[in-house]
Amino acid sequence: MTIPQDERKYSYVDYLAWQEGEPIEIIDGHVFYKTPAPTRKHQQVLRELATEFSLFLRDKECEVFFAPFDVRLLAEKKTDEEVFNIVQPDLVIVCDKKKLDEKGCNGSPDMMVEILSPTSVKVDRWKKYQLYEQAGVKEYWIIDVINEAIEVYYLKNQQYEFNGVFTREDHIEVKSLQGFVIGVNQIFGN
Repeated sequence: MTIPQDERKYSYVDYLAWQEGEPIEIIDGHVFYKTPAPTRKHQQVLRELATEFSLFLRDKECEVFFAPFDVRLLAEKKTDEEVFNIVQPDLVIVCDKKKLDEKGCNGSPDMMVEILSPTSVKVDRWKKYQLYEQAGVKEYWIIDVINEAIEVYYLKNQQYEFNGVFTREDHIEVKSLQGFVIGVNQIFGN
C-alpha cells in the first residue's frame, strides 16, 4: 500500500499497513518522510555510538537499539488505532523491559539520539524535541555531524533543560546511565 497524501491523522494501524521499507515516521498523526539513505559520516557516527553504548550496557539492565527501530510514544494503555506517534530515532536506550515487544518500544525510552541530516533539522530540533519532552524521554541528544557537535537535553520537571553543546575536546556524562561518560572525540572518530 502506498502512503496517502491527505490531511487526516494516521495511527500505528496505518503505519503497519504501509509498505515495509518506506522511510517514514508519524508525529501527532502526521506523516514525516525520512531521508532514504543517511550519509557515510552519519553512519560512522551511529556505528561509534552503538559500539560505545553496547559495550557499556553489555552486562547491565538497559538495552541499546538503533534505527530502524520503532518507538511508539504516548502509547501506554492505548490500542494501535489510538497511537499517533511512531518514530525511529537513530539510537534508543530502554531500561524498562516491559516497554519492549516484538514491534519495538511501546512507551517512552530513557534516552533518544537523533543524528541530523539536512532534511531532518526542523523535525529533529523542533517536532521531535517537543514530542520527546511531552512523552517524558529523560535524555535527548541532537548530533550535528557537519559541525561535530552534540546538544544534550535532560528532562527536569517535565521540561527539557539544556545541558550544553559538546565538541571534540569534551566528555559527556550520560545521566540516563549512571557511571557512563563518553568522549565526543570517540564519537566523531579520527
